[in-house]
Amino acid sequence: MTIEELRASGRLPSPKGVALSVMRLSRRDDVTMEKIAEVVQTDPALTGRLIRLANSALHAGRPVAAVRDAVVRLGLCTVTRVTLGFSLVDQYRDGPCKAFDYERFWSRSLLMALAAREFGARARLRGVEELFACGLLADIGSLALATACPSEYGEVLRRAEQGDAPLLRLERQVLQTDHDECTAELLREFGIPETLAEPVYYHRCPAASGFAPGSRPERILQTLALASRVADLGFASEAARAELRSALMTEAAQIGLDAESLDTLMERIVGDWHEWSQLLRVPVRFAQPFARMSGSEPVLRDHGHDPVPLRVLLIEEDPSSRLLLSGIVSRLGHTVYPAVNREEALALALEVVPQVVITDCARPAGDDLEFCHSLRATDWGRSVYLIALTGAEGEAGSPEQLGLDADDYLPGPVSVPLMRLRLRTASRHVSLLQERERDRARLARLASDLAVSNRRLEEAALTDPLTNLPNRCAGMEFLARAWSAADRYGQPLAMMMIDVDGLQAINGLHGHRTGDEVVIAVASVLRASGRRCDHISRMGGAEFLVICPNTQTGSLHAVAERLHDAVHALGITAGGQAVPVTIGIGLASREGDMHDPEALIRAADRALRAAKKAGQDRIRRVERGRIQAVGG
Repeated sequence: MTIEELRASGRLPSPKGVALSVMRLSRRDDVTMEKIAEVVQTDPALTGRLIRLANSALHAGRPVAAVRDAVVRLGLCTVTRVTLGFSLVDQYRDGPCKAFDYERFWSRSLLMALAAREFGARARLRGVEELFACGLLADIGSLALATACPSEYGEVLRRAEQGDAPLLRLERQVLQTDHDECTAELLREFGIPETLAEPVYYHRCPAASGFAPGSRPERILQTLALASRVADLGFASEAARAELRSALMTEAAQIGLDAESLDTLMERIVGDWHEWSQLLRVPVRFAQPFARMSGSEPVLRDHGHDPVPLRVLLIEEDPSSRLLLSGIVSRLGHTVYPAVNREEALALALEVVPQVVITDCARPAGDDLEFCHSLRATDWGRSVYLIALTGAEGEAGSPEQLGLDADDYLPGPVSVPLMRLRLRTASRHVSLLQERERDRARLARLASDLAVSNRRLEEAALTDPLTNLPNRCAGMEFLARAWSAADRYGQPLAMMMIDVDGLQAINGLHGHRTGDEVVIAVASVLRASGRRCDHISRMGGAEFLVICPNTQTGSLHAVAERLHDAVHALGITAGGQAVPVTIGIGLASREGDMHDPEALIRAADRALRAAKKAGQDRIRRVERGRIQAVGG
């Protein structure tokens, strides 16, 4: 289904009510802020949201309480676009596509909107509230496909989740479009200018944009790409989070954000996320503190001095010992989180995500073993540096002798030099882990870039450059798959060979450019008039191949006549003269004596040659070796 067909269906997401009135008013030359405010305040929920946005920390000046003041502060364009986004959130909280998670979609979109606004302010871009709207609508194409064709898109989502193919490729295969293209078209239809719509389109693959470095579109694109990273991180699994956070930190550094600044910014974004989720009635699916999500620990380096501060969880039951050890660790420049027992320590560890755990092993070994096993059972606990306090030298022995899964041990009595030595070793351990994570993230990005490049090369190798139809190689691949499917399920298989009549004469009379226009026009008509299940490819010159899976003879004739009539209706002119365009079509269906796809191709080619021999504008078919006319 093309974008035009989706639009004609009338099922694409569109604003209603107050949002629609605001959009219409904004297009009038005589519109005033008072008139916009008058319309907005008829919707109490929208009024509250706009005043909240106007009073956000990104705006200087006194707080506003009146709708008109909020409209003036935000500006007409921003009010229009933000109102549009809020309207779509309210209208499409659920829908007919069972495989599409509407709540997750809006929760992620809201997180991306808030992150885009914050990063835009950090990059000192003008109109950061417009970036809020862009982030909210950045993936609206997915909602559009789920709304317009719920059953087909549900199947696409299920196949993508199973790993059949990337989502965009499956969307194009099944629906003849993808959610990125739908997003771009909807943004234009909503009146979003190209300077914003184009960065939204490229935000998942910034390298493909071609924007000039340092230009405003490039800076907007960079901001949206960062915001998308934040949104992905907010919903990532534990396994994927390490690579995402490393990529986020690397990209954030390009706009001058170090690890500490990034964590501060993330905390503000998540705070706004929770607040806005209540305003929009969008659930926050992921409530983990963002400091943990970003994973932005400082890079540790050993220069012979005390290491950069670590987060140290200290577990000590005895109050005096706990106070003494906390004082030593604090004086060495580290942050200490003391806990009395193992249960309190595990709860605290989940909250602060320590890099080092120091535990007293002078108590019964079974308790220590249970704690170590519980700690190592978590994803982050496997990389925590665990130091066991073993009492007086030689009393309890090493962690191995104790049966503990610890990295180091510290015999008593504990002194500052010994603690410094152990924590310096721990800092090197943490530093190496971070280096490994960064290396893994870099390798993952390289692999991703390589996969994108290979995918583009593969698509280019299977696409005809003149018509953008699949080429001969792609057609033969599809035919092989269709033949196997017909064998497997006992279904019929048919084919059409199509050739433009008199193309050489058109080239001679009007020039090769007109000939190319004819070929392109015929390709476009075939694509638009063919069935969704058919595969159309250009074989070369003026010849096209249409493969029709699971198609009986009667249906094949009807499709051929529809394509024939659509081409016949083409109106092409050259030098003020009409250029009539007709095609010859050869039809063939798989028969019992055909043992391979080549036999079906030969039959269709024979029928095409018979059609051409009979004159122009003819359709012929082969049945049991005999040529028969089709149509009038």
